[in-house]
Amino acid sequence: MAKQTVLIVDDENLIRWSLKQKLGSWGYQTAEATNGHEAMARFQLDNPDLITLDMRMPDMSGLEVLQQIRESDPSVPVIMITAYGVIDDAVRALKAGAYDFLEKPINFDKLQNLMKNALETSRLKTEVERTLKTRKTEFSFQNIVGQSKAMTQVMELVLKIARSGASTVLIQGESGTGKDLIAHALHYESSRREAPFFAINCAAIPETLIETEMFGHEKGAFTDARVSKKGIFELADGGTVFLDEVSEMAFGLQAKLLRVLEDQTFRRVGGSKTVTVDVRLIASTNRNLEEAVREGKFREDLYYRLSVIPIYLAPLRQRKSDIPLLVDHFLRHYNEKFRKQVRGVSPEANKVLMDYPWPGNVRELRNAIERAMILDDKGIVDVNDLPIRIAEKTPVSVTGSANGGMKVQLPHEGTALEGVEKELIRQALVLAHGNKSRAARLLQISRDTLRYKIKKFSLF
Repeated sequence: MAKQTVLIVDDENLIRWSLKQKLGSWGYQTAEATNGHEAMARFQLDNPDLITLDMRMPDMSGLEVLQQIRESDPSVPVIMITAYGVIDDAVRALKAGAYDFLEKPINFDKLQNLMKNALETSRLKTEVERTLKTRKTEFSFQNIVGQSKAMTQVMELVLKIARSGASTVLIQGESGTGKDLIAHALHYESSRREAPFFAINCAAIPETLIETEMFGHEKGAFTDARVSKKGIFELADGGTVFLDEVSEMAFGLQAKLLRVLEDQTFRRVGGSKTVTVDVRLIASTNRNLEEAVREGKFREDLYYRLSVIPIYLAPLRQRKSDIPLLVDHFLRHYNEKFRKQVRGVSPEANKVLMDYPWPGNVRELRNAIERAMILDDKGIVDVNDLPIRIAEKTPVSVTGSANGGMKVQLPHEGTALEGVEKELIRQALVLAHGNKSRAARLLQISRDTLRYKIKKFSLF
C-alpha cells in the first residue's frame, strides 16, 4: 500500500525538520514548503493527502493559503499550526474549512491522533461520494431501457414525478418488470438524491420484525431491545423509502403507515415521543390492490393514499419491441463485467428471444443473457447458449372446430392452468382491440366476469 503524503508548510526550518522526522517515523511520506506561494506549487505537484499549515508566514497568511486550497480541492484535510494563545486565528481557520488546529509548541501525540482522524474522515467521505456517484450511474434514468409506447410513457411520467414534490408513488407491475429500477430512478433523478435511499421487502421480513425495521424501537420495548434503534423512516429523513411488495404488509401495520403518509410522523415501538420526518414513499406491488381491498386484505384509505400517482409497468410480452434494446444493453453490461467481446446474438437466437412469452419479464431476459454470455465461446450468442426452457419452449396452442370442439396442445414440460386463462384473456382483448364487450363474447363469458379476470391478472 502506498504511503500517504503530508505537505508540511512552515517558514521555520526547525519545525519543518522535526515534523518531517516524526511523520516519517509514523509511516508517512512528506513534502515541504517554506512559504505560501511555494505551498500552492507543492500542493498542485504532490497532491497531498493532508496538509499541516502554519498560520503566520512572510508572504501570505495561512488563512489565505487555506482559502486557495479550498478553492482548488475542498476535500483535503488541513491542520492549522498557530502561535500559543492566538484563538481568533484558529476560529477563522475552522470557519474557512480547516479540519482542526494545534498550538505551538506542537504536542506530537495530539498531532498523531488528529492526523489519523482527519485521514480516516477524508477516506470515508471519499468512499461515500464514490458510492453515491456509482449508484447514480447504476440507477440513472438512462438505464431504463425501452422505446415502446408503454415504456416511453413510463419514462416521461417518471421524470415528471421525480422532479415534482410528490410524496407518495405507487408502482404496479408483474414480478421482474423492473419496479426497483424505477424506484431508484425516482430517487436519483430527484432533489433528494444526496439523501439516503432505503428499501425494504414487506414479504421477506416476518410480521413481528417489520414494524421495528420501519419505525425503530426504544430500549426495553421488548425482550431483546437492549438499546434504542432508529428505523428506516427515521434514517431516510430527507430521502426516499421504497416499500417493495406493499400488498403483503400486515393489516394492522397499514394504519401506522397511513399516519406517516398523512402527517409524516410516527412513534418508535415502545416510545412516546413523536418523530417527524420528511421522506418520499415509493410503494410497489405485483398484485391488484383494488382486489385486495375488496377482499379485506388491504386498507381502502391506504390504497387511495398510495395511488395518487400510479405507475404501471407493462409485462415484457406486451412490449416485445423493447427486447432487442434490452438484449444490447445486457450484452454491453456483461461484456464489461466478464471482460468479453460478444458481438451480438444469432438470427436463430434472436427469433427464439422474440417468440418466447417471458413470464419472468426483464429479470428472466437478463438472467438468460448472463447465462448465455458465460457459456459462449464463439463471440456470438446462439440458441444452444440459451436456457433449455427458453430454447425449447412450445407455447400452448388452442384451436377451435366448427362443431364447437376444442383442441389444446400442452407443452411436454407442462404449464400452469391459470397462465393459460390469462393468455386467452389477453389474446381476446388484443383481437377485440380493447373492447371488453367484444372480448367477453369471444370468450363466451359475461362482461362483469371479464372485468374481474382483467383485474385478477393485472391486465390493465
